[in-house]
Amino acid sequence: MLAMWVEQLLGYAGGALAAIRDDEHYPSLMAWARGEGARRLGGNLALAQALAPELWNQTPLERLDFACEPLARPGRNEPCWCDSGRKTKHCCGDVTLPGPVPEHLMWMLSLREWKGDTLKAALDSGRAPAQSLLEAGLIAAESGQRGRAQQILETLFDAADWSGLPEQAEPAFELLIDIYQERGFHRKKAALLDAILDQGPLFLRGVALERLCLMHLDSDDLASAREAFVRAQQTLPDSPTLAYIEAMLLLHEGHPDEAGERARFWFRRLARRGDLDPDQLQFLADLADNPGATLAEQMVNSEEALAEPLISLQALLEALSGAPRLTFRHAEDGSLEYHSSAREDTLFAAWQSAFKVEVDEDAALGFKEDPWPYAGEWLGEVCAHPEWLDSPEVVQALTMALASRFGSLPWMAESFFEPLAIRFERWLSQLEQEGGRFAWDEADNALLLRTGLALVVGMERGARRRSRQLAERLLVLDEQDSLGLRELVLDQLLREGRDEEAVTLSYQREPNDEGPLLGVLMGRVLALYRLERLDEALDSLRAVHALNSQAIAMMCADNPRPVPLALEVPEPGTKAEAWQYRALMRDQWATTQGALAWLAEQRRDL
Repeated sequence: MLAMWVEQLLGYAGGALAAIRDDEHYPSLMAWARGEGARRLGGNLALAQALAPELWNQTPLERLDFACEPLARPGRNEPCWCDSGRKTKHCCGDVTLPGPVPEHLMWMLSLREWKGDTLKAALDSGRAPAQSLLEAGLIAAESGQRGRAQQILETLFDAADWSGLPEQAEPAFELLIDIYQERGFHRKKAALLDAILDQGPLFLRGVALERLCLMHLDSDDLASAREAFVRAQQTLPDSPTLAYIEAMLLLHEGHPDEAGERARFWFRRLARRGDLDPDQLQFLADLADNPGATLAEQMVNSEEALAEPLISLQALLEALSGAPRLTFRHAEDGSLEYHSSAREDTLFAAWQSAFKVEVDEDAALGFKEDPWPYAGEWLGEVCAHPEWLDSPEVVQALTMALASRFGSLPWMAESFFEPLAIRFERWLSQLEQEGGRFAWDEADNALLLRTGLALVVGMERGARRRSRQLAERLLVLDEQDSLGLRELVLDQLLREGRDEEAVTLSYQREPNDEGPLLGVLMGRVLALYRLERLDEALDSLRAVHALNSQAIAMMCADNPRPVPLALEVPEPGTKAEAWQYRALMRDQWATTQGALAWLAEQRRDL
């Protein structure tokens, strides 16, 4: 019955609103109610007359600067407000509505209808009830009107009195943050998060801290992510979301065993509360059993339209075995060349007809356009034609596409990148057996080297040792380091505590006698500090200061303002370059006892 009433009410209220907008005077509404209104309620004239004044009283009127013009509710013996001429007790007062009428209904419907300057004026009036803004914003987003949703939800969260926010504001807040992210409004996103953290209600502060933690994880700023997580834990200590976030954070930090231990702790703690729904409890149980696999499954299933083909791809890669032999030739100078065969070219042509997007040959890892809008097609086709993966060029495109989508997520390494790495490593073994220099710009060599780089990136967070070992093998083959792997290997050696090897690698001559990269120099400083070779560390730190005068200050700062990275590789010497290194490696400096304090001391001297 209630569902039927809601449907009837919405239909009637929509018609009533259209009648009011004709001239915004009460008699016009009552004339409509006795005719069309009654028909919308199945001929129930009494209900139509009783409902009309209730809706009129809450309808914003443009002629009154969006204020309402409420009628005084009559007493039982007074004339009825529907203008029937009868006493209220014999008219609308004798009608019982089939269900409640939300106090914000006509505002919500008005916000759905108004456009342009009228909508802006209505929002600027400050009269819209918070619940109407919440519902109208969510409805606009669900119908694909993201700009309209942003405009309405911004008004909801621009209130001076945060206590007026409805308890259901959490999904609206998350939606607005997502819209800002999608549309590139990063300053607005940061300002909203700051406002919520400074003065927002407690339930939203916890959500804001959780989102802040996830944003830092997305940008590889693990130190800031850890700080945001600790603040979230202090604000909402019993939030089930914290279990999920801490597991992700520990996996990003390279601590899978600890992630499992903490997930089991959260499961025991939250299960005792007895107030979680069965789905939440099952998720926590799965997380406690295997954090990485659970997060991977959640990520795949969250892709909605792509969930089924991604699951099929996982199954295909798991069953992948062997690797066909490739054709290598020795050039006159002794270098080694890979040449794709006619069969491999045919397989790639079939793949490309579904994949559509071309690899950008001028970039280390990139496409000329985003392949994921076509993913429903090419994922299904490659699963139907597993022989396509006999072509290294297909493996290159597939690996790069997966890296662009999932490369920053440690829990996706086992599902997608490690199976592809097995096939690639077999090709790499064939190449190594042939012997000889393997230069990027000869024959089809770049194709294999680019595939290797995509796998190194895809496994860097979730299978660090394998990623480093693959990077080291590629460095031996490509002495020019066309892929820029030296810095990545150095970072991974530092994470494993292999400081002597890190120092040795940092002193290797750069290709073409170029100067060392900022990350290589800073990595050398950290390794030398750990080895207590402080004089050498200071010499290298002077070289860092000469290369990028902002790097040391950026590393020492407690909460520097993030620098947007508009380019894949920041310009040398810029603040963006300094920020990128901080985001990638500050956790290693912070966990090295005394390192940041020593760095701050040297900064004053420099």
